[in-house]
Amino acid sequence: MNKKNLSERDICTKFITPSIVKAGWRKNYHFREEVTFNTFTAGRIIVQGKLYTRGKSKRADYILYYKPNIPIAIIEAKDNKKPVGSGMQQALEYSEILQIPFVFTSNGDSFVFHDKTVESGEIEQEIALDNFPSPEVLWAKYLKYTNLDKEESKEIVEKDYYVDTSGMAPRYYQQNAVNRTIEAIAKGQSKIILVMATGTGKTYTAFNIIYRLWKSGVKKRILFLADRNALLTQTKNGDFSPFGNDIMHIIKNRKIDKSYQIYFALYQGLTSTDEDKNAYKEFSRDFFDLVVIDECHRGSAAEASAWRDVLTYFDSATQIGLTATPKETKDVSNMEYFGEPVYTYSLKQGIDDGFLAPYKVVRITTNVDEGWRPSAGLLDKYGNEIEDRIYNLKDYDRTLAIDERTEIVAKKITEYLKATDRYAKTIVFCTDIDHANRMRQALINENADLVAKNWNYCVKITGDDEVGKQELDNFTDVEERFPVIATTSKMLTTGIDTKMVKFIVLESNIGSMTEFKQIVGRGTRIREAEGKVYFTLMDFRKATNLFADPDFDGDPVQIYQPEPDEPVVPPDEMEGTDEDPDDQTDVVPGGFTPTKPDVGIDDGDTEVRKYYVNNIPVSVVHERVQYYGKDGKLITESLKDYSKKNIKEEFSSLDDFIEKWNESEKKEELIKELAEHGVLLEALREEVGLDLDDFDLICHVAFDQPPLTRQERANNVRKRNYFTKYSETAQKVLNSLLDKYEREGISSIEHGSVLKVQPLSQMGSAVELVRAFGKKKDFEQAIKELENEIYNIA
Repeated sequence: MNKKNLSERDICTKFITPSIVKAGWRKNYHFREEVTFNTFTAGRIIVQGKLYTRGKSKRADYILYYKPNIPIAIIEAKDNKKPVGSGMQQALEYSEILQIPFVFTSNGDSFVFHDKTVESGEIEQEIALDNFPSPEVLWAKYLKYTNLDKEESKEIVEKDYYVDTSGMAPRYYQQNAVNRTIEAIAKGQSKIILVMATGTGKTYTAFNIIYRLWKSGVKKRILFLADRNALLTQTKNGDFSPFGNDIMHIIKNRKIDKSYQIYFALYQGLTSTDEDKNAYKEFSRDFFDLVVIDECHRGSAAEASAWRDVLTYFDSATQIGLTATPKETKDVSNMEYFGEPVYTYSLKQGIDDGFLAPYKVVRITTNVDEGWRPSAGLLDKYGNEIEDRIYNLKDYDRTLAIDERTEIVAKKITEYLKATDRYAKTIVFCTDIDHANRMRQALINENADLVAKNWNYCVKITGDDEVGKQELDNFTDVEERFPVIATTSKMLTTGIDTKMVKFIVLESNIGSMTEFKQIVGRGTRIREAEGKVYFTLMDFRKATNLFADPDFDGDPVQIYQPEPDEPVVPPDEMEGTDEDPDDQTDVVPGGFTPTKPDVGIDDGDTEVRKYYVNNIPVSVVHERVQYYGKDGKLITESLKDYSKKNIKEEFSSLDDFIEKWNESEKKEELIKELAEHGVLLEALREEVGLDLDDFDLICHVAFDQPPLTRQERANNVRKRNYFTKYSETAQKVLNSLLDKYEREGISSIEHGSVLKVQPLSQMGSAVELVRAFGKKKDFEQAIKELENEIYNIA
């Protein structure tokens, strides 16, 4: 057997797999060979206009697990034409992401072994195929390196994960979070914090941590703290359901029952301003041996927080904080209380991996945002004299409400929805309950056609509104169409699982990076099957300028600042309305009728003196369009220029492109590879404005070649009449294929199934049609020759 003639897959099957099996690694327990099991990212979503594709996902040839979900080694395979260590750099990159200590490469002759646990001496060495280390050898090395080799530590870190019979398993970053947390506990660390971006499954991660500790008996009584009732029920009935209701209990109305093992409680449900009514003190100080604090940025680290006393009271318990946004201010510090995070998975990493939705930003500025001053003695709508000073964004809707500004915000929100999807789930964040109510009213008037048919098209969801709170479940339900728009103050900023939210409007003065990140987190869930792959932030308060944090959040895929006369949506994104067939009535325009304000308190809002004015001229100013490309870098050139640059990175010249196009067995594979590098030909075709074949589009945009239409190319083939060398049946087949190319493009004739569709299927069976050319290879050669004729490739 000549190894040089073997493919990389053959090297794996014939040499690598037998070597590791001989060393004691069991297939389907310690490792899986299927591609899907070794693919650990989903591929970044690349957005261009209204189209998207996924970038290339990351995949290792082998990921070796000491036990399921406890990865310990990675192997990168290469064919035998390459040196044995040629895949090491890629393998090391993957090992950093996966937090794997042992890295191997092989070309079928031997292994190169990179040992991260070696602190001095021979870190990298070549070993024979027969000397691959066993699972026990590598695990013992790792435990010694991490100081986990004591028997009591080993007992903790070796406990099994929950086995989900549905096939659901933790993603790589969830494994990292669970394993690092379990290791920290095994070393005796009593306070731990995990930082994981919203939408990355913090509660599912928490379940896996708790399950391993509880199942092993290391932690027997657990308290899970959250800040919203909805979160408690959602957690208990969702991710934590495998524990069973018999051992789980939600503490309500400060009533304590000590017969359970896993408790759920609100922060505020255990504490009281009246010291004698602190419910948590009904438990003994050592009752719980594990306390998990969800959304711990909400106050767990604040010295002044009343319920910080809960953590102090249960200080003998291990305490794990979960947050998407660690709070660090001069007064409050999570790090001071919990220490450095044992693991961080950022929004930026989640977007890069393709597990979280990227976002666009539409920035809108009005002419009064920089300041407005009342004339002397001006009265508001209710007869109150307005204090004479300059009002700006910090004041609007907090101390001064301008009807026209509210109306123009509602118009722009509606304009965006009409240009994209009127049923896209939308959250409008307002300054307080009164503002949320007025914004709801303005949006109802702007969308009167849909509201007339569905009263709950737009609702206010705030802490004071029972009807609105009842609509929250419908708003978050993936299957429910209504409500579509929710106006809110603080209630939806954190913790609520809004999977289908595609549009977030910032119309509140955001006071902290923490709050901003939580708001952004409402849109990060991906629901690809339902068409949710990215979301849009519409910013009326300049919050995206103040709180940009590219290191954690990544950059938006697009920033758009429309001029007064420009549409609120870039032209390449407009799809028209997505209405029911009956919804073809005109939108009723509208300023709204003033109502006496209902200024309430929503999660800490305080009542302030507010003036209400109208008849103020308000207009929109500014525009700038910027895209973020495949690597997250800001680009300012047009989509055409951006695509030209990326195509030229892949193909050095026109001849290089034509050669690779000709060599490509399936043209759609080459097109897919371009898409993974940020070139979406459909979006590019739309911008160029010509219905060109993929080949001509690339030649025209990247290499300035005059384009031919598919009809022109097909007619040129017909004029050359090269079909005459084939039999009559074969000529009919080729002519039908040429017609199909003219209508649909080259990829339509590259599939073997093309012979099974009309009109070819009417000429005879696929076998009979192939026989008209001779053998199968003759038919394949005829298709290749047809492609060469189409593109006139010699």
